[in-house]
Parts: sequence; structure tokens; C-alpha cells
Amino acid sequence: MATLKEKIIDELKKESHLSDRELTDKIFGIGQPQQPVNVACRELEKKNILKRTARPIKNYLSNVDIGDLHNAEAVNDNSNASTEGLNEESIKQIIYNKLVAEGWQAKVAWGKTHGADVVAQKSDQKWIIEVKGCGSLNAMRVNYFLAIIGELLQRMDDPNARYSIALPDMRQFRNLWERFPKLAKERTTISAMFVSKDGSILEEN
Repeated sequence: MATLKEKIIDELKKESHLSDRELTDKIFGIGQPQQPVNVACRELEKKNILKRTARPIKNYLSNVDIGDLHNAEAVNDNSNASTEGLNEESIKQIIYNKLVAEGWQAKVAWGKTHGADVVAQKSDQKWIIEVKGCGSLNAMRVNYFLAIIGELLQRMDDPNARYSIALPDMRQFRNLWERFPKLAKERTTISAMFVSKDGSILEEN
């Protein structure tokens, strides 16, 4: 299955100078949230695979060889090899993709948007997820962990909803979750989602 970035490139090969809204309508359907496409286009711009105009923003392919997007991804991964974990926006994107693939309707608070980071609905099910990125220091990650627990607790106003925290799959975050009291996990029913760079997600209760 083609990735979102590959689909964007395919659409821009067919028709140049498409906006994020136009790309979203073509890839996901008219009226669907355009934030995932916006994030993917900005990442492709950083790799010089496409260019974005001034507002109103339009996307068009650069003159670089884009015959093998996977090679460009590999170069980018190697250049970021020193980065231990994912940032917050990348985790949101991975979670969004997973939820949509599983039939959920997901609303994501991209950037500095207020509200829960991810709110998903499927039939009568509701899932609230708070997200934090990797941070750069051990002490910062401890603060992130404590903060994300507090933020999620403040969202717990629906006794029938499912509640989770999402963090990069890093040893320090796993250790913090393992040390989180078992009784607190049972009383709150919070689960932890550990997200890897390859897009895999491991959920632990």
C-alpha cells in the first residue's frame, strides 16, 4: 500500500500546484481533515522533494529525482540517527493513520491547537489520547511523563471512554510506565502507547 507521501507525489505528477486542501480531497475524500497532508507536505519540502508557494499555499514537485522516495526516506533516517525518539507531531500522525485504518473517526489537535491531542470515535466507542514527544534530556522526559498523566486525568469526564497516553518507544519512558503504581493504572484504566519510528505501536495497560 502506498504511503501518504507517495500518494501526494503521485497526485502532483498528474496535476501540479495543488493546495493541501485539494490534495486531501483527492486522497482522502472531500471534506476530510487536511492536517495529515499538511504535515506530510512540509516533511517532503524539507527533503527538497516538493516546494510550497507563499499563501495561498500550493505544492509542486522540485526538480530533484523523486523516482525512489524510499531512498530519500533512508537518507533522512540516517541523518537523524542520533535522535532517539519521535517528536509529538510525528506521533500524532502515526496514531491518526492507525486509527483511520481501523475505522475510527479521529480529530487531532495539530500544533498548538487547544484540547485533547487525539479524540477518536467509532460507533459508541470514544478514545482520548494525550501525546508527548521525546524531549532532549532525561529530566525533561520525567517532566513530560508527569505532565501527560496530569493532562489526561483532567480529560477524564466520560466514564465510558477509553483513555491513553502516547509516548516515543524509549527505554526511559517504558521504565517510568513500569514504575507507575499498578493500583493507579487499575483505578484510572489508563493505558500507555509506545510509538516507534517504523510506525508500530505497542499498547500496555
